[in-house]
Amino acid sequence: MPRDLPVGNGSLLINFDTDYNVRDIYYPYVGKENHAEDCVSRTGIWVDGSFAWIDSSEWLKEMDYESDSLVTHVIATNHAIGLTLTFSDVVDFHRDIFFRRVEIANHRDYPRDVRLFFHYALRILGNEIGDTIYYHPRLRALVMYKERRYFLAGGQVNKRIGIDDWTTGSTKSEYEQSAWHDAEDGKLGKVSLTCGFAEGVTGLYDSAVPARGSSTIYHWLAASTRFHGVEELDTLVHERGPESFIMRTCDYWRAWVNKESLDFANLPASISELYRRSLLTMRVQIDNRGAIIASTDSDITEVLRDTYSYVWGRDGAFTAKALDMANYDEVSHKFFDFCANVITSEGFLLHKYTSDGCLAGHWMPWADEEGKLQLPIQEDGTALVIYSLWHHYNKFHNVEFIRSHYRNLIKNAADFMVRYREPHTNLPAPSYDLWEERRGIHSFTVAAVWAGLQAAANFTEMFGEAALTKQYRQAAAEIKEAAIEHLFDKKLGRFLRSIKVDADSVVEPDYTIDSSICGPFLFGMLQAADPFIKSTMTQLIDRLWCKTEVGGIARYENDCYQQVSQDISNIPGNPWFVCTMWIAQYHIARAQSVDELKPALQILIWAQRCALPSDVLAEQIHPHSHAPLSVSPLTWSHAAVVVAIHEYIDKYHKLQAQ
Repeated sequence: MPRDLPVGNGSLLINFDTDYNVRDIYYPYVGKENHAEDCVSRTGIWVDGSFAWIDSSEWLKEMDYESDSLVTHVIATNHAIGLTLTFSDVVDFHRDIFFRRVEIANHRDYPRDVRLFFHYALRILGNEIGDTIYYHPRLRALVMYKERRYFLAGGQVNKRIGIDDWTTGSTKSEYEQSAWHDAEDGKLGKVSLTCGFAEGVTGLYDSAVPARGSSTIYHWLAASTRFHGVEELDTLVHERGPESFIMRTCDYWRAWVNKESLDFANLPASISELYRRSLLTMRVQIDNRGAIIASTDSDITEVLRDTYSYVWGRDGAFTAKALDMANYDEVSHKFFDFCANVITSEGFLLHKYTSDGCLAGHWMPWADEEGKLQLPIQEDGTALVIYSLWHHYNKFHNVEFIRSHYRNLIKNAADFMVRYREPHTNLPAPSYDLWEERRGIHSFTVAAVWAGLQAAANFTEMFGEAALTKQYRQAAAEIKEAAIEHLFDKKLGRFLRSIKVDADSVVEPDYTIDSSICGPFLFGMLQAADPFIKSTMTQLIDRLWCKTEVGGIARYENDCYQQVSQDISNIPGNPWFVCTMWIAQYHIARAQSVDELKPALQILIWAQRCALPSDVLAEQIHPHSHAPLSVSPLTWSHAAVVVAIHEYIDKYHKLQAQ
């Protein structure tokens, strides 16, 4: 189920799903330690003797954000019970506190007794063993903890601070109903302590919501690595009031996302809104210490037995480039610091990393079929970090920052790219493709390595190392020449997805049409006007555009991942936002007039129409229904949109000036 509404501050991240349940609670790292793994935390309401969970179909829900902020704006209406609830959910931008403001509108002509219930099902530290949840009478709150992870659930009704009711329990109890069911009679059992796989429910009651009037209830969840830390945060909320935190955070994110005055040319307002939402969504998926997380949607574990909650060099590099284009260099700085800290002494990034810089689980073997060592890497991930770093420097000219990473990151990676070559062709040696599915020499990776070496040469030239500059540029030239010789099929008139070269230098081509053959154009190895690129892109668009009302570009022909149709001629695979944005970039690059930008404009409009109502973008969408598939949000999807929008605006103004 997609995560429609992520809110966070770079250390505490909360994800809501489509049913408006809390599904992920990450702390203290974004993407690591999901304390709600495989759990659903619900919100319920009791009024006039009737009870309803907000995730039920009897509620009509509009799920969105306040404009230009990471504060939600969710309206839930239940005509049968005559109430409208307006929720504002937010993680304070500075303190690790999750707030929920609920405005209750009473549509009846008489006062009413309304009771709200906030349920938490936690697996602290990601497992169900050893959790403790208890009621603390002095704090008038529930405290949930294990080891050094503490959470405190408090609340306020009008000016009355503290929860009115509580219970604890366990969904693993063999003899009693799960704790969340205890709320359904409008009162809680006041079970003061549960250990193990524990749940807690807090009750906040307003016994007299005025006739045709309203009332406001606040709930908060404070997080800390110390017990006294959550107590201190709770005290701070008592002193300042929860509303002050909500308002200041709304103001903070509006200031953050509007720090640059961008001229959106002829783009419609819906695209400028998608742009700002993309920046905010990218930021909420980035840990404060630099880790750019691919996605924090944990439901993908049902498919992969793993998550996307990791740092990939490639995804991070594209996201850092998008942030730099939007002038958020203070965020991308930390990503490059992260990469410098995790790169191996041999000069390459491994498959993926956790947000605290540990090596994550590998999907790629270290040994080949004969048991010999092979590097389990995607070389494009290493190359694109250097490529993105040059883009970063070329815009901001922060020489001292580059100096700190010159030897360990830039030269180290470039030296690896020079020597990691296939001897018969001079192309980069085999690695895994960007989709993590096949090992070989891929057009996308080859173009990325070419770009990474050119970037490294730019840096060494800047620092006066002429010999290294010559070496890197020579390697890049050899790779480009070899790519045209071995990866461009003259009979087909397009680039191949990949090749394999055996010990006898026999080349085995992979003829599958794959959107990754955009690589030679995307990274500047060949220009959009080049005949090789034009013929490649014409065939790619023709074969990979989904011929349904939804449209969009598939990854490649007969893409089986999350596949929903066997009609390959019309639906080669599900549409991906990233792949479709590459086509927009191609149309932008080749446009010679404003009128020729129209295909790119239509693709940007397509992206906004295929987004969730909150403007959150998934990895891919259903080719018939627009429904999000795989993870949502995907950071890379939002980065691809931001890059395409900036390139569109730049090209529009350039063409207007002619």
